[in-house]
Amino acid sequence: MYKLGLSLEEIDSFEDHEGFDGVMLGVSGAGVHFEFTFCRQHPVSPSPTAEDLLVFYVPEPQKWNRRCELLLQAGFAEVRSFNPYWERLGRTFADPDGYRVVIQRSEWSNAPTGSSATGAA
Repeated sequence: MYKLGLSLEEIDSFEDHEGFDGVMLGVSGAGVHFEFTFCRQHPVSPSPTAEDLLVFYVPEPQKWNRRCELLLQAGFAEVRSFNPYWERLGRTFADPDGYRVVIQRSEWSNAPTGSSATGAA
């Protein structure tokens, strides 16, 4: 579902590695990936909240529309965002477990946005 909806490649996968199965999705050569795992001995029940978000910034309107279409085709459901900020320029989608992906129609900026931006990590 994430592979199709986000146009990611399956970079690697494993089965029964110390009781875990997993798949890594990303873009070859990017140096980062998403890793989805499942524990065979002690499955964990999903416990997402409305603020557990995976956010992608897609400023080009045609690419933004296509990304939203792909998420729906992959089986994500469009949901209303808990935070009204994401409703202004984005759309929020949930997977069957309730984890959310936001496709934001804007450029990302790390410029401080107000009251609590101190630059400290």
